[in-house]
Amino acid sequence: MTDIMAFFVYLFLIAPTIVVVPMSFGQGSELVFPPREWGLGLYRQMLDPATGWLSAGWNSLQIALAAALLSIVLGVPAAYALARARIPGMGALRFSAISPIFIPTIVLALGLYFYFIAMGINGSKLGLILAHTLLITPFVILTVGASLNQLDRNVEVAASVCGAGPFRVFVQIVIPSLRPAILIGGLFAFLLSFDEVVVAWFIGRSADPTLPVKMYSSIQWEVSPVLAAISTVLVIAASIVCIIAAAIQPPTSNDH
Repeated sequence: MTDIMAFFVYLFLIAPTIVVVPMSFGQGSELVFPPREWGLGLYRQMLDPATGWLSAGWNSLQIALAAALLSIVLGVPAAYALARARIPGMGALRFSAISPIFIPTIVLALGLYFYFIAMGINGSKLGLILAHTLLITPFVILTVGASLNQLDRNVEVAASVCGAGPFRVFVQIVIPSLRPAILIGGLFAFLLSFDEVVVAWFIGRSADPTLPVKMYSSIQWEVSPVLAAISTVLVIAASIVCIIAAAIQPPTSNDH
């Protein structure tokens, strides 16, 4: 009975995807399910440089890659410090580090908007990268922190006893042990950054939008059938990332 209920829950969750994918192979100027005519016309429109979808996708890809890399550079040492340091107020520090998760995105976007105007970087690609990094770094901290809790700290202690300094222990002992968690955190950080629309709407330039912002704008002014093709590509890309993350995830003790 439980398996049947789980099946229907999963079916309910993926139903929008099941509908969108066939629609992306339709022909015409309207979204119709099921399509009356089949073809690749919507994908050709998506790949047409004149429509601007490719440039928006390339813009999102650049920002997401840069933000994901920066979130790893910041998040991994932060996760290690939060997991190993023993100082007063550590609970408050942990909450502060992951607080962007709990704050409504619209509030963060508005605050960043005025802050970046004062700094003179609002509307720039640098501003978008920094804003996205602020949003996704907490997820890297949580992912790496969960992996750190499973590491045997005695190995680090043994390395310290043998003369290794804290930096050497972190680089040569901790980082290699955290590679799967770092990669998984980076992959999901990339997806979160690529999919971000609210902050990008406030911080980005209207003349050079990211793909989610362009999709949202298209929905506001017209429901273009090309959105079905773009959505299908994004679903496939996200599925590939999830499969990679599942493949590189180390087995837990229950898997042995």
